[in-house]
Amino acid sequence: MSFNTISVVGLGYIGLPTAAMFASRKKKVIGVDVNKHAVETINRGEIHIVEPELDMIVHAAVTEGYLKATTSPEPADAFLIAVPTPFKNNGSEVPEPDLAYIEAASKAIAPVLKKGDLVILESTSPVGATEQMAEWLAAARSDLTFPQQEGENSDIRVAHCPERVLPGHVVRELVENDRVIGGMTNKCSEAAIELYKIFVAGECVKTNARTAEMAKLTENSCRDVQIAFANELSVICDKLDIDVWELISLANRHPRINILQPGPGVGGHCIAVDPWFIVSKTPEEANIIHCARKVNDNKPEWVINKVKQAIADFLQQNPSKTISDVKIACYGLAFKPDIDDLRESPALRITKSISEFHGGPVFAVEPNIQSLPNNLQNIELLNKTDALEFADIHVLLVRHSAFKDVEFDKDFLIDSAGFQYHL
Repeated sequence: MSFNTISVVGLGYIGLPTAAMFASRKKKVIGVDVNKHAVETINRGEIHIVEPELDMIVHAAVTEGYLKATTSPEPADAFLIAVPTPFKNNGSEVPEPDLAYIEAASKAIAPVLKKGDLVILESTSPVGATEQMAEWLAAARSDLTFPQQEGENSDIRVAHCPERVLPGHVVRELVENDRVIGGMTNKCSEAAIELYKIFVAGECVKTNARTAEMAKLTENSCRDVQIAFANELSVICDKLDIDVWELISLANRHPRINILQPGPGVGGHCIAVDPWFIVSKTPEEANIIHCARKVNDNKPEWVINKVKQAIADFLQQNPSKTISDVKIACYGLAFKPDIDDLRESPALRITKSISEFHGGPVFAVEPNIQSLPNNLQNIELLNKTDALEFADIHVLLVRHSAFKDVEFDKDFLIDSAGFQYHL
C-alpha cells in the first residue's frame, strides 16, 4: 500500500508523538483534535504536553510542512485513532468502559474514507472494541465494505495496535519498542505492519485484533498486580513495625525476586485503568486482577489517614496551635516521577482530599506544571524552597528528580509509601 497521507485522530500523549514520528520520516501527516488550543499550539510548531525531545521534532515537522493540525478530519490513506477510553460514572464497583470517544472519532472520519484506506485503533480498549469500531464505520458508510463483511476482500482495512511506551521516553520507545499488530484479517495486519515500519525499528509482531487488545491489558494488569503486592506489603510492614524499604532491599537480593517499590497508589491512563477492562468483561474469572485493583485503589485512603494522624500528633506536640495553623505541603501531583501527566494520579487524589478535610493551608509542589487544575484552586502552588520553609507537615507523594536533593528537616514527613517519620 502507498501511505502518502496519514491522519492521527487525538493529539494527546500518544497521538502527537506518533504523528510527529511519521512526519519526521517526511510523510504528510494531518493531526485531528477537538481541542482548539492544542491544534493552534501545534500549528505554531509548539507542543501542549511535556515530553522530552518532542518539541524539537514537532517544530521541525511543522516548519517543513509535513505536519499540520485541524479540528476536522480530512482525506488520508491511513487513520490512527488515539483518543481517551475513560469509564462511565455509573457508581459500580466494576467500572464500565466508555467508548464514546472512539465512536465519535469513527463517525468523524467515516465521511472522508475511501476504498483502500487503513483504520487503526491505538486507544487502549476492552476486548472487542476494534470490531465495534468497524461496525460504527460500516453503519456510517454503507457504500464501502469492511472486514466483518467481506473478510480479506474488504474495501477498508481495520486493525488494532496498542502503544507500549513509557512517559518521558516516548520518542525513543515509539521507534525502538516492538509493536503488536492485530488486524481483523491477515491483509489488515500486513497493511498495518507496512504503515508502522515507516518509523518503527522494533519488530512488528502479527496477531489478531482481539489478542492485540488483550496483550496491552495483560501487560498493565501484570504490573498492577506486582505493585499491589508491594503496596500491600507496605501496609503489613507498617502494622508489624518493619521498614518496608529495607525489607524489599533484602528480599531483592535473591536472584529470582524483584519486588517493586510501594507508593501512594497507582495512576496514569494505563496501569490504573487497563485491568478494569479485563474485569468488566470477565468479572467471575478475573479474581486476582480485581483484588489487585482494589488494593491499589485503596492505598490513597491509607495515606490520607496517615496525614490525619500526623496532624493530630503535630497539634499534640504544639498545643498553642489550632488546625488552621497547620500548614501541609504535598510534593508531586503527577502519576509518576518527572512527567506532567496528572491522569488518574493518586497523588492528585490525596492532595485534593487533604485540601477538603484540612482546615489549614495546603501547598502543592509540582515542578512539571505551571498551574493547578481547576479542582485544586484552593491550594497554593509553591516551589520546593518555599514549601520547605513554610510547611509544618511534608507529604512526599512523587519522587521527582527535583526532590532528590531536598532535606526534609521539619517536624513531620510522610513518604510516598505512607510511613510517618518524626524528624
